[in-house]
Amino acid sequence: MLIDLKEKVVFVTGSARRVGKAIALEFARQGANLVVHHSSSDESAAQTAAEIRTLGVEVLVVKGDYTRHDEVETNFSVVRDHYGRLDVMVNSASIFESTPLLEISPEEWQKVMDVNVSSAFWCTQQAGRLMIENKTPGCIINIADNGGRRPWKNRPHHSVSKAALIMLTQVTARALAEHQIRANCVVPGPVLPSPDMSEAYWKKVENRLPLKRSGDPSDVARAAVFLATNDFITGAVLSVDGGEFLGDATHD
Repeated sequence: MLIDLKEKVVFVTGSARRVGKAIALEFARQGANLVVHHSSSDESAAQTAAEIRTLGVEVLVVKGDYTRHDEVETNFSVVRDHYGRLDVMVNSASIFESTPLLEISPEEWQKVMDVNVSSAFWCTQQAGRLMIENKTPGCIINIADNGGRRPWKNRPHHSVSKAALIMLTQVTARALAEHQIRANCVVPGPVLPSPDMSEAYWKKVENRLPLKRSGDPSDVARAAVFLATNDFITGAVLSVDGGEFLGDATHD
């Protein structure tokens, strides 16, 4: 059965900019009310919220460092007080570090794990509790990448963190199924160059893909909406990667 997202509440972490913003906007287009989260992008978050409001839905902006469990708890208290419910949780916040295996410091290792895995776990716990409290057949969506499915030697801690995020998705799907709470994962490929990436390098990234072209953040956003609206999908890992996973088109 397809779920109507109108007036549902959707929480997207890291949604002030880039892919997270695209996901939040797509849910807003479907009629959902949003929680926009950011850790330091005040101006971007305000702009994203303004764009969401033009779509005729409500938006709540929360700010927090989600490597800190107490800040996750505080933000979820705000969501509970404001909306009283949560239907969809999208864990999109991420960092993308590149350091050789033997040179990763304890601090950098911990930071990557905290942002890419622990924050998603804390949000999953809080979202699951709120959904169960309201008897909501909710959905949790994690945003990973192919580094979690194949080892990226130039980004070892990133690969480990995204592999853990995929496993968190599947564990959550089993653990919360009795409450009709589903958990799924989107694995994007190249959909947006990093701010410091040259046009020439981005073209090389595109040419490594079987489709010989990059995607767009909206491709990821539509995939998230698909997983949120189909109530018989749980534990799925959905590739939206232009075939990156199929062959030589690895990040390395």
